[in-house]
Formats: sequence, structure tokens, C-alpha cells
Amino acid sequence: MTRIQTKNGTPISRLGFGAMQFGRTADVGNAKEMFETCVVAGINHFDTAYSYNGGASESMLGQILGSNVDDLIIGTKAPNDRPATSGNLYAALDESRKRLGVDGVDIYYLHRFDAETPLEETFSTLAKMQSQGLIRYIGVSNFAAWQIMKAQAVCKAIGTQIDVCQPMYNLVKRQVEVEILPACADQDIAVSPFSPLGGGLLTGKYAKGAEGRLQDDKTYAARYGQPWMHEVARDLATLSQRLGIAATTLAVAWVARHPAVTSALISGRNVDQLQPSLDAMGLDLSEDSYAEISQLSPKPTPATDRSEET
Repeated sequence: MTRIQTKNGTPISRLGFGAMQFGRTADVGNAKEMFETCVVAGINHFDTAYSYNGGASESMLGQILGSNVDDLIIGTKAPNDRPATSGNLYAALDESRKRLGVDGVDIYYLHRFDAETPLEETFSTLAKMQSQGLIRYIGVSNFAAWQIMKAQAVCKAIGTQIDVCQPMYNLVKRQVEVEILPACADQDIAVSPFSPLGGGLLTGKYAKGAEGRLQDDKTYAARYGQPWMHEVARDLATLSQRLGIAATTLAVAWVARHPAVTSALISGRNVDQLQPSLDAMGLDLSEDSYAEISQLSPKPTPATDRSEET
């Protein structure tokens, strides 16, 4: 059982909700409706970041949290545009707590690896925040496996540990299977992956000619622009029709099914868009279905690249 729990002792939910669209494509009305729908469905894990939409994501989430924060796990991230020094971390956390309207956050992530600031300074600061009750769990996001292990060694030397890792993971972005997921499993680090739908690619909408981030956003266009990725999306859509389960639901359930994954993050602009992802809460893929979906995309080669031996 995962160590990540609410203050009231409830384990973190199988899916979490990422509030990246709050204050961007989701107004406060849609945000509140999605939040309430998630809570009713059994989701107790909500994720945001200092840098999302200029702080609007944290502020909007704070408006709708209400008084049941002890029943929830709220995660946010330090700024990704400045060094992770003690002064910067304290200043940012103070601002995040004000925006969210909470005394402390449950999970506080480093949003990226900072090669400039000594890890001893950064993680000693996080450990101090823990002892002060300002944060409960230490998280890292967008870290490579070697960065996780280097930081974990520093944590252990000062009497704490990394509790949660937040990497990108979906059917066409499986690099985390090589070293990050095994490292987290070895170190008893919970995993809360983001982007299970691959920027919307795995919903099947682009195969139908729909528009979205893959056309509008250069980063997403480059990230998911390889032809084989679109072929995987089409194959998933075909499997979806045969199984009678939405491709979106299958894509999210596939990520959540990995034994190293603790709480996969879903998101949306409104409840209608969110619902197929939310349906994965109640879908436990069989071993055969999981294997069939896995075979739709290339399995990454081992870290040693001695693929002929696997």
C-alpha cells in the first residue's frame, strides 16, 4: 500500500486530477464542476503548480477546495523559472499557500532538476519545510532516473526521502519504463504520471480531423509529431471500437495499470471532456487487454541496450 495518504489516513486515489487548465481553458464554473465530479467519483488527489497560468491555476483551485482539505491530497510545484535556493523555495511556497488558501500543502514538487543549486541546500530546505508542517511529502517532477537517485542519496543523508515522482507517461512516451519506474519502485517512491493521453493524440480525435494542441502548440506538435505515434493512436481507436470502450478510457487505464504507477493524472476543460478519462477509475484492464494495448507501441530498449538478450 502506498505511503501517500490524506491527513485523515485515506490512501491516494488511483487517478488524480491535474488543474493545469484552470485559468486557461477552464473557467471557474467548469473548474468547480470538474472538481466536484472528481470527488464524487472517488478522486482525492489534485495537482497544480506555482507556474501554471501565472498562478491562476492555484488561485482557482483554492477558490473551490472548500473546507474538506483534510480529505484531499493537494500537490503543487515550485517555480520552474528560477533556482531552487532556500529563499526562492520559501517565497514561492508562501505564495502558493496563499493562493490555495491552505496552511500547508500535501505534496511539494521540484518542477525541474536544478543543476545550479547544491542538492544539499534544496533538499535540506524541503526537509525543514516538512518539520515545520508546511509540506507533508517531497516530490520531484521531470527528473531523470540518475537525478532521482542522486537527490534520494542526499535526502537519506539528512533523514528524509523523496516520496513522489511526477514523470510524463503514455502509450507513445514510454521511456520512463526503462529506468525511472524501476528506480521509483526500488526506492518506494510513488509515481503520479501526467499526460496519459499524449496531448490528446490518444483520444483518437486527430484521426477524425479534429484540431487541438498538436496543431496549435509547437511543443506538442514536436513532441507527438512522429508518424508512428499517429499510427498507434489509430490502432488504439480500432481496438477501442472492438472492445466498446472509449480510446481515452483505455489510454488512461493502461497508464494506471502499470504496477509502479500510484496515481495517474487526468485533466480536461469541462466535465464532458473529462468524463472518458474519469471512466478509467472503474476499469481494471485484464492481463490480456493490457498486453494487447502495450503491443500497439514499441517497447523501449533496456538501459544497457542489450535488447538481443531480453
